[in-house]
Amino acid sequence: MINKLISKIQKTNAPIVVGLDPMLGYIPAHIQEKAFAEYGETLEGAAEAIWQFNKGIVDATCDLIPAVKPQIAMYEQFGLPGIAAYKKTIDYCKQKDLVVIGDIKRGDIGSTSAAYAVGHLGKVQVGSKSYAAFDEDFATVNPYLGTDGVKPFIDVCKEENKGLFILVKTSNPSSGEFQDRLIEGRPLYEWVGEMVAKWGEEHMGDSYSYIGAVVGATYPEMGKVLRRLMPKTFILVPGYGAQGGKGADLVHFFNEDGLGAIVNSSRGIIAAYKQEKYAAYGAENYADASRAAVKDMIADISGALENR
Repeated sequence: MINKLISKIQKTNAPIVVGLDPMLGYIPAHIQEKAFAEYGETLEGAAEAIWQFNKGIVDATCDLIPAVKPQIAMYEQFGLPGIAAYKKTIDYCKQKDLVVIGDIKRGDIGSTSAAYAVGHLGKVQVGSKSYAAFDEDFATVNPYLGTDGVKPFIDVCKEENKGLFILVKTSNPSSGEFQDRLIEGRPLYEWVGEMVAKWGEEHMGDSYSYIGAVVGATYPEMGKVLRRLMPKTFILVPGYGAQGGKGADLVHFFNEDGLGAIVNSSRGIIAAYKQEKYAAYGAENYADASRAAVKDMIADISGALENR
């Protein structure tokens, strides 16, 4: 799957991923009203609004982008109907030939970790049959329980030719409370980065590993160090746009071949119509605003890479 992701990045010339992280506050009134008219102001109504909102954005941007990243928490908050909308979103994106990164941030050990891996990336056995439950292409994983928490995911990834993005240095302001702590004179995130590179050696694609890393755009200098420590690791970079990251901050996440990183923007794209820059589109044309935001993001990152 890492080979497909790279191929699609090269084809679109867009090393970006759209974060499908819908909150009801992002969804235009006309979509909510239609969903509530059919299902009432219920969890089912909220889930329908989310699904229709996502579909509009995917339809408007799928020819421009290689991948999407739905964040499962935004769906889980609406219970079983929300989970159904999550699955419906995954299936629709795959129909559009988009690579799907399930932002699930699981982290456990043993049979529990294996069950998470099977549920999201593998196939679960039911009698004589097997089923892919969620069937994402990649999943995000929290490594802070060590190899015991990561290896079950890697095992499933090998079986299914799927991949991981493992948290190394996250974009949130308080990440340094733990991740920057010095161990034998070096910050913890460097030790984690080295482990990710080591785990990645077990599951290589043509030029990059199936085992990637998450490194926030808000820490470009740390990204430079981690790029050196993980030369064959694809880096998922959150924190662009709404969290302050911009194209000029991102060049160190990429290798000289122009690959090695994929940059995420969530509300900066899906709620673009709420920004002054795209306000002229209006809520009715929210998806067109998202398309414009994607084009601007591609231009920003491409320009930064050309001028580095």
